[in-house]
Amino acid sequence: MDIEYIHEPTDLQCGQAVLAMVLGMSVGEIVSLIGNERETTFKEMKNTFELYGAAVSPQRLSAERKDELPPLCLLSLETPRCWHWSLYCDGKFYDPEHGVLDDFPECNRKFYWEIKI
Repeated sequence: MDIEYIHEPTDLQCGQAVLAMVLGMSVGEIVSLIGNERETTFKEMKNTFELYGAAVSPQRLSAERKDELPPLCLLSLETPRCWHWSLYCDGKFYDPEHGVLDDFPECNRKFYWEIKI
């Protein structure tokens, strides 16, 4: 899958940025769609993906290394500042706060849900 990186417009829009990257939309379109410009819940993330035909795995799994991740997944990361949504796709991390990375951004706990388009 070809992901175009989107930086979160505010510190509270990491979820909207992840949705926008996967669904090929703007953050503004996602904010309007879900009616939320602040922190997103897992339920909002899952419902929005499914609205556009993407399946999200039913259970949250933990990971320590990137080789444990499926080809496309939604990440929930415990960063030094907060819990944070991020995206992994085909060997790269598309983090709305930190940019495109080769490994996880700094975080303690790492969870993921596989996304199938």
